[in-house]
Amino acid sequence: MSQVASAVATPHDDEIDFAALVGTLIDNKWLIATITGVLLVLSVAYAFLATPIYEADGLVQVEQKVPDLPGLSALTETLGASSSQATTEIALITSRTNIGGAMSAYNMAISVGPHRFPLIGKYLARGYAGDHPGALADIRWGMNSYGWGGERLSIPQLDVPDGILGQTMLLVVGDGGSYSLYAPSLFFPTGTLLVKGRVGEVAKGNGVTILVDQLVAHPGMRFDVVRNTDLATINLLQTQITATEQGTDSGIIAITYDDADPARAQGFMNKLMQLYVKQNVDHNAEEAAKSLTFVKEQIPGVKKQLDDATAALNRYQQSAGSVDITMQTKGLLDQEVAIETSIQQLRQQQAEIANKYTPEHPAYRALMQQIGQLQAQKAAIEKQVGKLPDTQQELLRLTRDVTVSNTTYTSLLGQAQQLDIARAGTVGNVRIIDNASVDIMNPVKPKKALVIIGGTFLGGFLSVAWVFLVQILRKGVEDPAEIEKIGLPVYASIPVSAKEKSITVHGRDRHADGKQHLLVVSAPEDVATEALRSLRTSLHFARLEAKNNILMISGPSPNAGKTFVATNLAAAVAQGGQKVLLIDGDMRLGTMHDVIGGKSEGGLSELIAGQIELAQALRQVANVDNLFFIARGKVPPNPSELLMHPRFSALLEKLKASFDMVIIDTPPILAVTDAAIIGSHAGTSMMVARFGLNQVREIALAVQRFEHNGVEIKGAIFNAVERRHTGYASYGYYDYYKTSR
Repeated sequence: MSQVASAVATPHDDEIDFAALVGTLIDNKWLIATITGVLLVLSVAYAFLATPIYEADGLVQVEQKVPDLPGLSALTETLGASSSQATTEIALITSRTNIGGAMSAYNMAISVGPHRFPLIGKYLARGYAGDHPGALADIRWGMNSYGWGGERLSIPQLDVPDGILGQTMLLVVGDGGSYSLYAPSLFFPTGTLLVKGRVGEVAKGNGVTILVDQLVAHPGMRFDVVRNTDLATINLLQTQITATEQGTDSGIIAITYDDADPARAQGFMNKLMQLYVKQNVDHNAEEAAKSLTFVKEQIPGVKKQLDDATAALNRYQQSAGSVDITMQTKGLLDQEVAIETSIQQLRQQQAEIANKYTPEHPAYRALMQQIGQLQAQKAAIEKQVGKLPDTQQELLRLTRDVTVSNTTYTSLLGQAQQLDIARAGTVGNVRIIDNASVDIMNPVKPKKALVIIGGTFLGGFLSVAWVFLVQILRKGVEDPAEIEKIGLPVYASIPVSAKEKSITVHGRDRHADGKQHLLVVSAPEDVATEALRSLRTSLHFARLEAKNNILMISGPSPNAGKTFVATNLAAAVAQGGQKVLLIDGDMRLGTMHDVIGGKSEGGLSELIAGQIELAQALRQVANVDNLFFIARGKVPPNPSELLMHPRFSALLEKLKASFDMVIIDTPPILAVTDAAIIGSHAGTSMMVARFGLNQVREIALAVQRFEHNGVEIKGAIFNAVERRHTGYASYGYYDYYKTSR
């Protein structure tokens, strides 16, 4: 496998060259600076023109332990209920019930916004309102449809059909407090008229009911009005409200809300916290009321048990004669009464807690476990009672029933009184620590310094990323050493110059005006011109062993700059005293006549076809002695077949005898086969590769294509080389001419 074929199969080196990366950044410093500067300007503009957003914040406290309701203290102590309620309370604060109540108080489902002049209108309006509180700004530039500061519109009531909910309606201010409300329409600029009204009066029409209680604006001024659904507004507010616990299990909850109107933000937050506290108080009062109802329901039954137990004791004493309880029996009685009383109280709590929890709940299971322990103690005492005389056993049982029933009855009466008091004076377990406040001097958004720094950083990041992305995607050759690695010597590297850029763009002349645009003639001291002279010298020695004086210049693909190289090289050789003929061999898209001057007709295609004579096709190039030119001619339908005609070979034989050098510019080899046909007649063939455009693989394939057709490429011409801070970029031309000038 040849060296060129090997280069085609060899992948690129993926090692990172940090010096090259730094050089790339330096080479593109103006692009990076421009993009960064643009983002900086946009960031500054946004920071000062964006509508300020203010934050209202407040603090509420949730008690660690819910105040015990009478009759529940034993259970509370048993369960150890002292954990923070913050997680549950945060969900309650942002519930639809609380937010909906606060939203309704400030009509936040109705959105009103004045029309402002694009970009700077809001900034001008804020500035005027800040300097002239309560005043209405004058109309500027005759544009009365915009608001310039101080406009106010309050709509406490707006009912619209379902089809208009969420859509932007247009309210146009009239004279003397009148207004017109329009629905959006595709056919009318202002929309379809819905209703007309006046300030302070309810207006109805087309299913719309509206009340405007305040309107301060110039006639012709326009407002955008949107009636959102309550649910959509609540959902939006839920995303804008933040509630977080300050510290672990602290019970302190911080609530924040952002709004462009600081007064509305503060009022909304205070209303939300008030509704939350009221909800908590109402909930606790409801709990007390439920407990009171339960206790009152138990009192009649316990009273009957007490009466029955008392009557039974009296009957037994009368039948048995006056029998007293011994000291031993009294001790057992006191223990059994205490245990039974506790069991009765826990049974009452069991009935109440069963309404809240399932039997699997930890609170319910803990209560049942405590009852079981007391029943076990009661069973142990009953074993001791079984050893007493029958009279003492019966007397103890009856006395126990009376005592337990009396204790339970008395306890229930006390609980009923306490619960009645608790229901009337419930304060809840949450309180407002800090009412909502807003710092109107320091809006939370936009943070100007952060926006400017972030925008500048983003600009720098995007510009650097763009430069690297372009560098990665652009796999074109930037170092002639890469071309020489495939076995193709580089005869010259032609730097790009400002003058060259004004003449050609990627090898295609943009001055198709019939005038001459030769770089070596118009800029003889240009760096690219000197490089072409160096190429002239190199080719002089390269052609010593050539079979003839025909030089073919081709390229792998379009836009490599082969036409620029061929025309200016021909001029440089002619200036050296040799008689040179320049032929435009690209009969398809050749543009050499635009560089030399003149028209394309009457050239090579007609000459090969026998339509004109050589004397008619041969032109003397102005301003350059010894330089002659044959244009491409009219575009033929079969360029390749023309080049293979015997007349083309005969033409070249005649021409090479009449000139010291014949330079032929051809189409790119990877596009068409014309270059291979012409190359078979040439004694020397050169390949033009453009800096940053042609890839090594592409150049290697082009050389391989020529080799398959029996054409040897003598070397490469590296065209349009740009100066780089790393790699092959300091050729000496730049610095030498800079110093000499």
